[in-house]
Amino acid sequence: MSSKVYFINLRSRSYAENKISKIKKLFDHAGFSALIQKDDLTAIKLHFGERGNDSFINPVFVRQVVDKVKSCGGKPFLTDTNTLYSGSRHNAVDHLLTALEHGFDYTVTGAPLIIADGLRSESFVEVEINKKHFSKVKLARDIVSADSVIVLSHFKGHEMAGFGGAIKNLAMGGAPAAGKREQHGSRMVVNSDKCIGCAQCCTVCPEKACHLNNDDKAEISPDSCIGCGECLTTCPAKAIEMDWATEIPALLERMTEYAYGVAKTHQQRIGYINFLLNITPDCDCAGWSDAPIVPDIGFLASTDPVAIDQASFDLVKQQIGLSGSLLAHDCGAGVDKFHALRSHIDATIQLRYAEEIGLGSRDYELVAL
Repeated sequence: MSSKVYFINLRSRSYAENKISKIKKLFDHAGFSALIQKDDLTAIKLHFGERGNDSFINPVFVRQVVDKVKSCGGKPFLTDTNTLYSGSRHNAVDHLLTALEHGFDYTVTGAPLIIADGLRSESFVEVEINKKHFSKVKLARDIVSADSVIVLSHFKGHEMAGFGGAIKNLAMGGAPAAGKREQHGSRMVVNSDKCIGCAQCCTVCPEKACHLNNDDKAEISPDSCIGCGECLTTCPAKAIEMDWATEIPALLERMTEYAYGVAKTHQQRIGYINFLLNITPDCDCAGWSDAPIVPDIGFLASTDPVAIDQASFDLVKQQIGLSGSLLAHDCGAGVDKFHALRSHIDATIQLRYAEEIGLGSRDYELVAL
C-alpha cells in the first residue's frame, strides 16, 4: 500500500509563496495537526549541527514548525541526543552551547531546548522490538516520554550510511551513546600506506583507541574501538578502512531497527519533514560543510519515514550533479548520486530492510503542492 508524501518546491514570486509559508502549508496538507493533541509535550527532533558545520536546518524554518505545533495546542521543545564521538555535542552542556551558537535560541525558534538523553547520555529506556539484531533497543528517555513527535531531517550524504534522512535521524538521533554504540558495532583499521601521521583520528576518538606508533603511523586498538566512524570522517588521507562488504549491511539493518523502535513508541503520533537543501556529501556531524552535490530541491512531509526517504532519494537521483562538488565525475539525471560518492555502500539497504520489518512503505504517491 502506497503512502502519501507531500512535496513543495522552492519557486517563489510572492510573499505567499516564500519558504516559511511553504513549510506551514506542507504541515497542514500532510495532516500533522491530527497528530498533536491539546497540551501535548511535542518533541521536535532535529540536528543542531556540529560546531563548524553550517548546513543544518535553518532555525527560521524550525520556527514555522514550532508555531504550527502551538496552534494545535501542543507545547513544543527542540531536542536531539548527545554524540558518541568527542566533539561539540558530546555532553548536554556543550551540546546546548553549540545549538545556541547556531541560532536555536528561544527568541528565534520560540521553543526551549532539551537534550533528550541527559547530561552525559545516561538517561534512556529500553523498548522491546524483537527483530533480527535486537530484541530491545535503548532509546533517549525524553523522546520516548514525549506525547507526539515531529522529525525534521536534513537529507544529505553520509560516510557510512550512504545517505541520512528520516530513518537515520530517528535511529542515531533517538538513541543515547549506548544505543549508538550498539548500532555501529564495527571496527576501524588504518591503512598504514595511506596514513600521513597527522593524528586527527587520535584527536577525535572518544575512547582513545587510536595512537601514533614509532613510525608516526596511526594504529587503532580493536579492543577499544567502538566503531563510531568519526576517524573515518575526519581522516584527510582516507586511510581509515573497514570491511565494507560485511560491516555496512549489518550496520544499516541495526540502524533501521533502532528507527523502528522510536517510531513504535509514537504510533499515529509522529510526522516527518525532510529538507532537501544544501545536499552535502557528509553528515552535519562533520565540523564542516562541503559544497552541495545537487541543486536545492524543496521540502517533503509524510507520516511514513520510509516513503519520505525513498521519495527524497529519488528526487536527488533525478537531479544533475553539480560540478565542483565531491562527485568525482559528471552525474546526469537518473544516476544514484550517493553511490557515485561512495560506490562501496548500498544506501538503499536501509530502505529495503525498513519496509521488510514494517517501519513503512517504499511505495509512495508524491503529492505536489
